[in-house]
Amino acid sequence: MVTSMKNKHVAEILYEIADLLDIKGDIFFKTRAYRIAAQKIETLDEDIEIIVEEKRIKTIPGIGEAIAKKIKEIVQTGKLEYLEKLKKEIPGELLNFLDIPGVGPKKISAIYKKLNITKIDELKKACKQGKLRDLEGFGELTERNILRGIKLKEKTSGRALLNLAYDNGNSYINYLEKFDHVNRISIAGSLRRMKETIGDIDILVSSDKPEKIMDYFTKYPKIQRVLLKGKTKTSVLLKDNLQVDLRVVKDESYGSALQYFTGSKEHNVKMRSISLKKGYKLNEYGLFNKKTEKYIVGKKEEDIYKKLGMKFIDPELRENRGEIQASIKNKLPTLVKLKDIKGDFHVHSNYSDGSEKIKDLVEYAKKLGYLYIAISDHSQSLKIAQGLSEEKVNKKIKEIEKINKKNPEIKILCGTECDIKADGTLDYPDKILKKFDIVGIGIHTKFKMTQKEATNRIIKGFENKYVNFLAHPTCRLIGRREPFELDMEKIFDKARETNTYMEINSFPDRLDLNDFYIKIAKEKKIGFVIGTDAHMLDHMNFMKYGISTARRGWLEKKDILNTYPYDKLEKKLEK
Repeated sequence: MVTSMKNKHVAEILYEIADLLDIKGDIFFKTRAYRIAAQKIETLDEDIEIIVEEKRIKTIPGIGEAIAKKIKEIVQTGKLEYLEKLKKEIPGELLNFLDIPGVGPKKISAIYKKLNITKIDELKKACKQGKLRDLEGFGELTERNILRGIKLKEKTSGRALLNLAYDNGNSYINYLEKFDHVNRISIAGSLRRMKETIGDIDILVSSDKPEKIMDYFTKYPKIQRVLLKGKTKTSVLLKDNLQVDLRVVKDESYGSALQYFTGSKEHNVKMRSISLKKGYKLNEYGLFNKKTEKYIVGKKEEDIYKKLGMKFIDPELRENRGEIQASIKNKLPTLVKLKDIKGDFHVHSNYSDGSEKIKDLVEYAKKLGYLYIAISDHSQSLKIAQGLSEEKVNKKIKEIEKINKKNPEIKILCGTECDIKADGTLDYPDKILKKFDIVGIGIHTKFKMTQKEATNRIIKGFENKYVNFLAHPTCRLIGRREPFELDMEKIFDKARETNTYMEINSFPDRLDLNDFYIKIAKEKKIGFVIGTDAHMLDHMNFMKYGISTARRGWLEKKDILNTYPYDKLEKKLEK
C-alpha cells in the first residue's frame, strides 16, 4: 500500500527531468529511462524512504546507478541539484510551455530549435501567423490547438485546484485554532463555497486581540512572504504561490462578516436588496435598521437569514441560481453529505493502471465505513492504461469472489470503465459486459469530434442494456483540456430513457459533471453516481470533492445511487 507523499514527490521530479531532456533534444533512451523510473516509483507498493535507507534502490527494475543516486539525493534532501542545473539550461519561458495543454516537450524542442521562440507571446503570434504549420509533425490543426491551449492556460492562470486550496486552507485553520485569542474561525470566500478552482484563500476570525492574531498568522511556517499586514486584514503568499487573506472582526459581527466574505457577489447583491425592501441595511458588520442605524443581528449567519424571513442557505448554493427564492418559499434541498455515501463505484486496481491490490483497496474502503466498493478497471483496447483482456477479466472476477468470501461485512463488485469507441460501440462485447456487476462507460480516445459526432457516440453507448453509468461525462481536465462540445439536453434525455446514471467524477482536475450541468440533469430527473476515479489509496479520499460538487448542483441523498444500501442498489442497477 502506497500512502507516502515522498514516492509521489520523487516521481514528479523524475518526470520533470524527462520533459526537460526532451526539450533539450537529448537521446530518446535517456529520457525514457527517467520516465520508466518515475513510473516504477509512482506505483511502488512500499515507501521509497525505506528502500533508500535499506540500500535497495537498484533492486527496482529499470533503475540504474545514475538514477539511483539522484533518487537518494531527493529522498535525503527533498530536492535535486541536477534538476536545478537543467532548468537553468532552458531559455526564456520554455518551461512554462509545458503548462499549455497539447504542447509536449518534443513539440517545444522543435518550436525553439526551428523558430527560436522562447516566450508564450511569441508562440501565440507565430500560431496566428501560420508559422508552425510547416514544421515536421505540426499543421494548421496543431496551431489551432496550441492557441486554444494558451487561451485555456490564461483563463485558469493564478487559480488553484480545489484540493490544493482545501488542504492549504484547513492546514492554516488548524494552525490558527491553537492560538488562545481566536474565538471563532472559518474558511470564507470561494473555498467555503467549494468552487472547482480557487483564486485565493479567505479566512475569517473573531477576536478582541486582532494585532496578536496578525502576528501569529504571519509566523505560519509555510509562508513565502508577507504581502500586507494591517490591523484587521493581513495577506500572505504561501510557498506553493497561493495567497491567503485573513480578516479579524469583533464577535458581534462574525456572522455577518462570514456571510459577506463567503459571497458570491451575486448572492450578496440580492441579499442586500431584500434587506433594503424589509427596512434594513446589511453589510459585513451586521444587519441594521435602515432609518436608525441600530444594530439588529450579526453574531450568527443563521440569524441574518432568519431575520430576513429566509431559511439558512448552505454556502455551496450561494450563487444566485434560485437559492434565495427557494429559501423564502422553504423549498431548499436537504443537501447530500459525505457521511451519506455507502461506497465508491470508480476505483482502479493494479489490474489496469491503478497502483493498489484489490485486497488493499477493500481494506481501505472498510476504514472509510463503506458497505460496497466497485473495482472498475479500464477495458481491453486502452493499452496505455493496461486495459483488461477477457482473460484478465476472468482472473479478476475469481480474485474478487475469493476476497468477498473473506469479507462478509463489505460487498466487492467487479466493475469496468469500458471505453466508448469512436463509432459508439463498446470496447467489450455483451458476453463480457454481462459478467460485470456494474458497467461504467467513458471516452478515452479520439477526442477531436464535432458536437453531433461526440453526442451520438455517447448516446449509442447508452443503448447497451448492460451500461449503468457514464464516467466523467464531458471529459474535461481543468486547466488542461476543455470539455467536449456536447448536446447535453440530448444526452440527459437519452440517459433518462435508458436509466443510465451520470457520474460526478471526484478527481480534483475533473469534477465532471460540473455543478451547472448537475442542476439541469437533476431537473430532468436523472440519477447520479459519485466516483473518485482512484488510482491510489489516498485518491479514495477525493470523495469529498465529488460531494461538494453535487451539493453545488443541489443534489440530495436520494439523487445519488451510492447512498443506497446494497439491497436497494441491486434493484436500481437493473436497466
